Amino acid sequence: MLVIIESPYRGDVESNLKYARECMKDSLMRGEAPFASHLLYTQVLDDRDPDERTLGMERAFWWYKHADLMAVYRDKGITVGMCNGMEIAESHGITIEYRSLHGNYC
Repeated sequence: MLVIIESPYRGDVESNLKYARECMKDSLMRGEAPFASHLLYTQVLDDRDPDERTLGMERAFWWYKHADLMAVYRDKGITVGMCNGMEIAESHGITIEYRSLHGNYC
């Protein structure tokens, strides 16, 4: 299953990158093939530059037409950027699954 990973990036970037890597591992251990654009694209694009941030988000959205699922990891909250991704996923008919690594949600 091809899975788009949504987790926070902005704010405490180092902590959020560590968390995103944990989310990727969780997805891999579930037998999925995850994609986390915020782990990949921020290695070559500057997320603080509005034009480069927009470019990265737009290109990430191109992957959505191939995805089977979006996994939203919400231990650290849901950001505006994550909401944008969720809206695009919904427009493509992608199932959204909420996940937690460190807590229980009802």
